[in-house]
Amino acid sequence: MAKSKLTYESAAEELQQIVEDLRSDEVTVDEMTTKVKRAAELISFCKEKLHATEKQLNLLFDEEE
Repeated sequence: MAKSKLTYESAAEELQQIVEDLRSDEVTVDEMTTKVKRAAELISFCKEKLHATEKQLNLLFDEEE
């Protein structure tokens, strides 16, 4: 999934799928490494998105006061 098309919602869904995959006994060590790396990327993306949204909201509310 390209980062430019990634949304918070799609990242959260992909993270949920990774968690489900990791809980299954069918994931190999190599797959686990790849999935954990992708999960870290998704978590970072979600954090950045949340921080940017928080910043925008703070600016908006500061302007209204």
